[in-house]
Amino acid sequence: MLRPPVLRRLACAPGLRHDRGMRRFTRLTCCGLLLALTACTQFPELDSTRTPGVADAPYPALVPLDTLLDGAPPRANAAVIGQIEGRVAGLRARASRLQSARVGPAGIDARAARLRQRAEALRRQ
Repeated sequence: MLRPPVLRRLACAPGLRHDRGMRRFTRLTCCGLLLALTACTQFPELDSTRTPGVADAPYPALVPLDTLLDGAPPRANAAVIGQIEGRVAGLRARASRLQSARVGPAGIDARAARLRQRAEALRRQ
């Protein structure tokens, strides 16, 4: 019995060309689903994050760069220096707490010491 060419192409024998077409269809379907899912996302309200009054504020005056570079260096007043020193003290305290924190399960130091002793004993042999 002779089969029409269309049926010969659709036969489920391994290594036929329709396998490539199925892969292409699967890839296109996956890409289409991902695109459809991203189209349904909710974006955050960025307009509500603006500081009130910024939209109505005037643009800053443009100043030549030479004026800024040749001018007096900026100076901090006592309030700003106090805030910065407070942050520095807090960060140093946090760093010391993190350095003294125990990381790992309880008893890890004793186990490490036993392993070091065992390694030393094995080296001596």
